[in-house]
Amino acid sequence: MRQKIEQVIVVEGRDDESAVKAAVDAQIIVTGGFGISQETWDLLEKAYKGPGIILFTDPDYAGDTIRKRIKQRFPNSLQAYLVREDAKKGTDIGIENASPENIIEALKKAKCTFTAARDSFTMDDLLYFGLAGTAQAAQRRSLMGKALGIGSCNARTFLSRLNGYGITKEEFYRHGQALFADHGKDDNE
Repeated sequence: MRQKIEQVIVVEGRDDESAVKAAVDAQIIVTGGFGISQETWDLLEKAYKGPGIILFTDPDYAGDTIRKRIKQRFPNSLQAYLVREDAKKGTDIGIENASPENIIEALKKAKCTFTAARDSFTMDDLLYFGLAGTAQAAQRRSLMGKALGIGSCNARTFLSRLNGYGITKEEFYRHGQALFADHGKDDNE
């Protein structure tokens, strides 16, 4: 069983995300390189204020530049580093080239928090407010994602973000009741 990391790991690209997910169980934010979108900045802020973030960018100039930009906004971010030799495949340098063992070692050195895997939100929570399984589910997830600060995404990713960004059940149901007053009320009310 893979170890679960409490903090959200920030990487540059989708291949980096795949390599990290092959090594550990963790929430991941992909910056998409230099052009970090406002939605990604918002996710970074939510994660930073919640479980915390670990910056894990490529050991090259671009990675260092992205790391510095994010660290400037979020100064208490944890830092995970790979040496170039551990992230190299041919002439390509990147997290995506690292072995699972090297990724785990870099995260341990960053002083990440390993936790027991626990998913407090289930698909039933999404179904309760029509966030899955309905024609309006995508629109409802978009509204709820905005209210919770976790963005708009498909049901599976939404559930993953609920469980990985420090959202509480109380916060989820409070926003759900406010947004979707037609759900969760008794007929007598």
